[in-house]
Amino acid sequence: MKTDSQKMTHVKISVLGGGSFGTVIANLCAMNGYEVTLWVRSARQANEINTTNINSRYLPNFKLSKRITVSTDLIQTAQKSDVIFIAIPSVAFRETIQLFSGLITEKTVISLTKGIESGSFYMMTEILQDILPGNFIGALSGPNLAKELMNKSLTASVIASKNPAVCQLVQTILQSAYFRIYASTDLYGIQLGGALKNIYAIASGLASTMDTGQNTQSMLITRALAEMSRLAVKLGANPITFLGLAGVGDLIVTCTSPLSRNFQVGQAFGQGKLLPEIDQLLGQVAEGVNTLKLVKKKADEICIEMPIMSGLYAAFFEGKSVIKMLYHEMIHHEKYDLEFTFE
Repeated sequence: MKTDSQKMTHVKISVLGGGSFGTVIANLCAMNGYEVTLWVRSARQANEINTTNINSRYLPNFKLSKRITVSTDLIQTAQKSDVIFIAIPSVAFRETIQLFSGLITEKTVISLTKGIESGSFYMMTEILQDILPGNFIGALSGPNLAKELMNKSLTASVIASKNPAVCQLVQTILQSAYFRIYASTDLYGIQLGGALKNIYAIASGLASTMDTGQNTQSMLITRALAEMSRLAVKLGANPITFLGLAGVGDLIVTCTSPLSRNFQVGQAFGQGKLLPEIDQLLGQVAEGVNTLKLVKKKADEICIEMPIMSGLYAAFFEGKSVIKMLYHEMIHHEKYDLEFTFE
C-alpha cells in the first residue's frame, strides 16, 4: 500500500454506488486531482453523468468534476482500482460485493455505508472481511450531509481501520481545505454509531411534527446517546467512540437537519404517511427503518433497555400511539444518566 504523497496522483480510485454520498465522495476525490470511476447499475444514469456531469436523481443542482468517469461494469471497475469506496445500501451490500469475490487482492476497500446486515447483525466491514480477504479494509463515518459537502461547507469525518496505513491513505486522498478526516482504530464502534443514529433521526423527525420544543429535542438526542452507548458496551465497542464525530457528531446532524433522509422519514410518518408512501416520496434509501427492526430484535435478544428505540418500533410496526412513544422515555427511569461510566 502506497502512502507517499508524491505517488498519490497515480492511485486509481473507484466509488461503487451512485447515490448522493457515493457521488459526493467521487467528486471530492476528483477535485483533489484523482481520476475516478463511479460505478452505477443504471446505464441511463451512467450516460447522463458522463454526458452532462450531473447526477439529476440525487444531486440535480450540482455540476460534477470532469475527472469522474461513470461505468456500469462492476468487475472491471473494481479490478482496475487501487482504492475502492463502497456506497451501496446495506440490503444489497453482500450480494454486490460477492460479484467480485476472489477477483481483487491487496486493494484498499472502504465502506461508506451506514447500516447493519439483516440476520448476521454484521457491520459492513465484517462483510468485506468475509468476502474479500487479502485486502485492506476500513470505514468512513461522520456528520456528512451530502449536499453540504457539495456546497463545500466545513465538514469532518472519521476513517477507521485496524491498519494505520489505511487511515493515512484515505486522509491523503480525501482531505481538503473544507473536509477534515480524523483517524480511529475502533472500526466496529464508528460503524455501530453510524447505523444507530439513523433510528434516532427518525424519532427526532417525528417529534418535529408535534411542536414538542427544544427541551424535548435535547432530551431525545442525549438519551439516544445513552442508549447507543449502552448497546455499544454490550457488543464490545468502545463507548468513548460515541462521544466523537462518528457518534454524537453524526447523531446531532441527523437529528436536527431536514436534509437527513431519516429525519424526513420521521417527519413524513408524523404527518400520517405510511412506509410504502414514504419510500416513494424520498426516492432513495433511508437506512433507519431497516436498522430499527434489526436493533429491536438484537436488544431483545441480549436484554438491553432502549426505550426510545422500542417506543419508535411500537409506533411504526405495532400501531401504538405516537404520543405514548414520545412520553415513554419520560417515565422510564434508569439509575444513572450514562450508566456505563459507573461500571
